[in-house]
Amino acid sequence: MPARAVLGYLLAVLPLIATPGASFTLLVQRVARHGRRQALPVVLGTATGLYVHAALAALGLSALVMRSGTAFAALRLGGAAYLVGLGLWSWYRAGGRPAAAPRRLPWAVRSTYAQALLGNVLNPKAASIFLTLLPQFVDPHRALAPQVLVLATAQVALVGAWLLAWTAVVARAAEAFAAGRAKALLHRVSAAVLVALGLRTAVG
Repeated sequence: MPARAVLGYLLAVLPLIATPGASFTLLVQRVARHGRRQALPVVLGTATGLYVHAALAALGLSALVMRSGTAFAALRLGGAAYLVGLGLWSWYRAGGRPAAAPRRLPWAVRSTYAQALLGNVLNPKAASIFLTLLPQFVDPHRALAPQVLVLATAQVALVGAWLLAWTAVVARAAEAFAAGRAKALLHRVSAAVLVALGLRTAVG
């Protein structure tokens, strides 16, 4: 695949990547409260979500969902409900309240990786990238799947680099605000952002 096509695609998605979303909010929340190591599951979950969207786009399933008003609405509302629920749970946990039985909580709530994965998979705007931007950089005379894989991998690398760069910034900021109350406040702010992102997704 021509390098200029890959570079052009990365330049096209860069403004979207740089716009704070669920993955960025989760990164800030987890790294500020639990340290740099929590960045890895956020990055891996986000990367997996992108590959899921890429695979669905290559199979043509994403196009079917986007064209079906009912299916698209279900995806949008499902993603919105997940983000709102995750935000409310994070707000509750910010107070330092111990969960009654943390191991009994659903994996999608307990796992940072799952939160990043579902936050991405259930995001219709992430799916739309592979249906609107990506086709503009694909050669119709060549096999589709390998080209989608190359572009998706390039996007994953860019997203990973972006999130890891912010990890260093957030970790240093967390050290400056080492007090428990300051971290709890940051946790609540990020929880409120998740709720806001969910509400924005719900209204389209």
